Amino acid sequence: MGNSGISRRGFLAGVGAGAGALTLAPAEALASVVTQQAGGLATSPDRFGRIFTLPPFADLNAPSLKTALTEMGRPGGVMDAQDPLSEGPIRLITNPELSPNNPDNPTHTAGTTFLGQFLDHDMTFDQTSPLGTPTPPETSPNTRTPGLDLDSVYGRGPTVDPQFYNAADPAKLRIESGGRFEDLPRAANGQAIIADPRNDENLMIAGLHCAIILFHNAVVDRLRSQGVTANLFAQAQQQVRWHYQWIILKEFLPQIIGQAVVDDILRNGRRFYRPAAGQQFIPVEFQGACYRMGHSMVRPSYRANLAGNADGSPFFGFVFDPAGQGQADPVDLRGGARAPRRFIGWQTFFDFGDGAVRPNKHLDTKISTPLFNLPLAAIASGDPPTALPQRNLLRHMTWSIPSGQNIARAIGVQALEAQFFPELQSLGHGLPSSTPLWYYVLREADVLGGGLRLAGVGARIVGEVFIGLLQLDSASFLRTNPTWRPTLPRRNGAPVGDFKMIDLLTFARVDPTSRGQ
Repeated sequence: MGNSGISRRGFLAGVGAGAGALTLAPAEALASVVTQQAGGLATSPDRFGRIFTLPPFADLNAPSLKTALTEMGRPGGVMDAQDPLSEGPIRLITNPELSPNNPDNPTHTAGTTFLGQFLDHDMTFDQTSPLGTPTPPETSPNTRTPGLDLDSVYGRGPTVDPQFYNAADPAKLRIESGGRFEDLPRAANGQAIIADPRNDENLMIAGLHCAIILFHNAVVDRLRSQGVTANLFAQAQQQVRWHYQWIILKEFLPQIIGQAVVDDILRNGRRFYRPAAGQQFIPVEFQGACYRMGHSMVRPSYRANLAGNADGSPFFGFVFDPAGQGQADPVDLRGGARAPRRFIGWQTFFDFGDGAVRPNKHLDTKISTPLFNLPLAAIASGDPPTALPQRNLLRHMTWSIPSGQNIARAIGVQALEAQFFPELQSLGHGLPSSTPLWYYVLREADVLGGGLRLAGVGARIVGEVFIGLLQLDSASFLRTNPTWRPTLPRRNGAPVGDFKMIDLLTFARVDPTSRGQ
């Protein structure tokens, strides 16, 4: 697994069979943990904060630290999966053996990546902190609400943000057509008219934003058919949010961190992310490191749809390809463009039972090669570096993030020590034994989670933040009505009371059957 040279079995044999589990340390081992409830380091929900008061992973004043992190995340470096892009986007999907450093994850479908990205854009948006320059997180605004409330779609509602809504029917969100199927509403210059511009970074995230718009509009239609007129928008919005939150808790989180960790947090409570109700915030350990695990799940290329091209053939493309720069209908899957073939056939991304779905990539320290050369339009600040791993690693300096090993010790799980990171030895700064948290949780997922899900530190932080945001939100179903179950009809007449992504996409009528594709 990975390039650590040590298997999960070898690790557990060396430290005891329970070492990889989320076994808590004695109370004295938790003395270094500071939470919002105990004074904390977030000043308000619209600022970032910390969970742990621990030293940063390295000496941030060392002149060569930026150089070391840049080397660590460079194209062709230790994190590059070295996908043979010359083989083309189709062969990299149909012949996974061409990318031996970038294996598939059979437990996730390709859509898990982009659902995860959509959730990130619903919780957190840092537009001000400079890469690689230490910045107190409590001074940095989070321009998204720190909750799972779809403010990335709804904005501030139809009264304050009418540009996102149908002028003829303000209870509905605005949607347009890309020629063949739906597209984001766009200005004359092609810029998407949406609450979060990042939801037009790539074709998949744009398609998911469209699906949520259509899901909301379908809920409005259903309520009207039931005779609802009073507070129509608010009632539709609550139904949409609660079904969306159900998917997060019941489908997405178990895939990412495992059902056992979800159950443990719900049953025994959050131990580390514990802000007071109404004071929830996004911790930098989550925003700057652990939740960036999704970048390891990205494939080099995707089949956007099964029959999008003019000749009825499938539209395949690299997620990003420099050849697409400046093209009206780019050859790749970047966002920001409108053309008849630029829509998502969701059977590639979620399992509709027709055999068309594709898997994610393993959670490990190897990142798909196209992510080392992002278009500047896919970077919120519009500034280099364009290698995504370099940006993630430099953010550890921005937020003075502790090492993965120190956080493991603080929460009482077995740390992966220096022998798991021999490839970092030549970079100096003690990185094998004091490893940047993002890199650490990816190796931890590989060694302890078999590359299928987060484990240890990563699972605990991601799980507690997601569940905490739901528990602390006064309008969420988990806080307001924890025994609630979904009420919307499901795909193919499945019993009401559960709800999955394929049900949402079907209700929104973007599923393969509704499209006849």
